Amino acid sequence: MSGTIGILLCAGGSTRMGFDKLLTPIAGKTAIERSLEALISGGADEIVFAVSPSTRAFVEGLSCPVPHAIVEGGQTRAESVKHALDSIARADIVAIHDAARCMVSPETVRESIASAREFGSGVVAGKVTDTIVQLDGSRVTPLDRSRLIRMQTPQTFRFERIKHAFESGDLSAVTDDCALYIAAGYEPKFVFTEGEAANQKLTTGADWQLALASYARFGIGYDTHRLVEGRKLILGGVEIPFEKGLLGHSDADVLTHAIIDSLLGAAGLGDIGRLFPDTDAAYKGADSIALLQDVVRRIEENRLRVSHVDATIICERPKIKPHASAMQSRLANAMHISPENVSIKATTTEGMNDEGRGLCISASAIASLI
Repeated sequence: MSGTIGILLCAGGSTRMGFDKLLTPIAGKTAIERSLEALISGGADEIVFAVSPSTRAFVEGLSCPVPHAIVEGGQTRAESVKHALDSIARADIVAIHDAARCMVSPETVRESIASAREFGSGVVAGKVTDTIVQLDGSRVTPLDRSRLIRMQTPQTFRFERIKHAFESGDLSAVTDDCALYIAAGYEPKFVFTEGEAANQKLTTGADWQLALASYARFGIGYDTHRLVEGRKLILGGVEIPFEKGLLGHSDADVLTHAIIDSLLGAAGLGDIGRLFPDTDAAYKGADSIALLQDVVRRIEENRLRVSHVDATIICERPKIKPHASAMQSRLANAMHISPENVSIKATTTEGMNDEGRGLCISASAIASLI
């Protein structure tokens, strides 16, 4: 190995949140995958994964686009880094990164590597903005936050320096690589990046929610169908008593169709016409809720899940409010979410347009996936 090598620490998986934080998808990709992408996009030519028994199989199954190796992690973070460094015969720069810091940007990785090339090290850190105090029994001592920083990763170094630091230092006395680097007599160069507060380690439920919010995907859907006599009116999977129904190849459930398109857009899976064309006899009279269930299955196969749907029905008649709760329940069940995460609204066009003249019913929807 040579050039710039990224060491990705995947041996510290935790289930304190009720699931493995490194292996549970966040909007379709695990923390390991997101950290790997950031390292490679930021300039790592090769990767060494330090794994645990719980993460080895997943890492071995990854499609890593650059040369890579896998080593067994140690009992501590420092031991895992040491094992990774020992596996490297030759390199110019080594960027050490915790997979649990999956919200790091490629730009931050790039700055860290550039600093290491110029100064010998590039340790990503965040400035402290909160008031910090030291507690000693009942004594409270305010600390000067201008002299404090939050250590993050990647921590990037010239290979020969960090190799020497780990060979000569006391691994049991430190919690990060920079401490060993300093103990070996080197002066670190810190990389402070604006707007990198999101470079948070996944430790608590709040961190997990921040990650979900950071990577949430959104889609918009819209559909309209003509009102005609002799058809049932079905909206959101609910049959509504009315003198007319919607014309279409399937059951013409315009609300469910708009939701389907919003979900497909968020997932990047095309649109309803592509998946269920009106030229295919298989979908003649099809139950749109069944089509929605098929779309949700495809989404979940891509390791995404529906988070929330907000939909609006546009019509002059019939009144939607009496049926909204039933629609919420049917749609939520099909999308594997709670009814409270399905918002159904209705509006009129005050007698204007085709909706206002009672010629059609339209619907729009916005969906989020995590």
